[in-house]
Amino acid sequence: MIKFDAERFFSKNIVVVFGAIICCMLWGSAFPCVKLGYTLFNVDTSSYSSLILFAGVRFTLAGVLVLIFGSITQRKILLPKRRNIWRVGVVALFQTAVQYTCFYIGLAHLTGVKSSVLNGLGVFFTIIAACFIFRTERFNLIKLLGCVLGFGGVLIMNLDGLDFTFTFVGEGLIIMSGLSAAMAAGFVKIFSKYENTTTLCGWQFFCGGIALVIIGAAAGGGIRPASGASFGMLFYLAFLSACAFTLQGHLLKYNPVSRVAVFKSTNPLFGALFSAIILGEREQLLHYTTLIALALVCGGILVINLLGDRDHSPQARLRREMKRFRVKLPQKRAKYYKNFA
Repeated sequence: MIKFDAERFFSKNIVVVFGAIICCMLWGSAFPCVKLGYTLFNVDTSSYSSLILFAGVRFTLAGVLVLIFGSITQRKILLPKRRNIWRVGVVALFQTAVQYTCFYIGLAHLTGVKSSVLNGLGVFFTIIAACFIFRTERFNLIKLLGCVLGFGGVLIMNLDGLDFTFTFVGEGLIIMSGLSAAMAAGFVKIFSKYENTTTLCGWQFFCGGIALVIIGAAAGGGIRPASGASFGMLFYLAFLSACAFTLQGHLLKYNPVSRVAVFKSTNPLFGALFSAIILGEREQLLHYTTLIALALVCGGILVINLLGDRDHSPQARLRREMKRFRVKLPQKRAKYYKNFA
């Protein structure tokens, strides 16, 4: 019997490229599919409680799918350690409850194309939070340039002629969704040292989803599936979250973060493209402000992921040159070089 070598498989270039692009396509498809879900479940988009309830049902199911798949692959029931329950609660608050309350309400007031571009700010907020709040990364000029490009793209996206259009329940909540996602990313990075990542994220999806269901139902929200297609859309929305997270987790486990993260620049692109195709928003996609904004946001993400964490110290340059020319240190000097580097 041939044993499956996960590390060898997930570190292949073709697997990394196609796997990361599949993740971005799944996340991008969420924008138009959520808006279609509003119609298929007869969600009153003026009722915030109904929007919250719909989000809660989706992420409760997504949590169940992640935990089932994780339990099967790891051959054990995934349960958080007792001392980590509060950590699950913190991530559930930012990653699911706050982020998707803001996202679902904001998306109901904007087009899918515009939401996709604005949501790209989440990457820049994550960088800023990692550097200045969680102190897990260093801020540098390259990251500053990337953030300037990204925020510049959002400014252009909101220009209507010479007027700047902005509403709190639309653009404001989508931006707040990105802020909450950035905080969640920082907490996940820290808390994953103490808890299995699949366990942490599966349970936070489930707990955050349950919380949203309770809040939405208690506030009088309601959803009514129109047909069997409604349940198909709900399952797809839950599946895309579970699948994209699981696949990205495997890619990050066996590859450098930068090798996978560089593909995040396609998230806004896929979101805008799918919205144009599925929702018929081609006119807005092809408008010059949208195209410029997309180029700036995607370019900013690309700059940060390709160059942002590159070490320019003399020691790092020496290491890169040695790797380039395949220079191997004598065994006696290996310890000295390690200390030097």
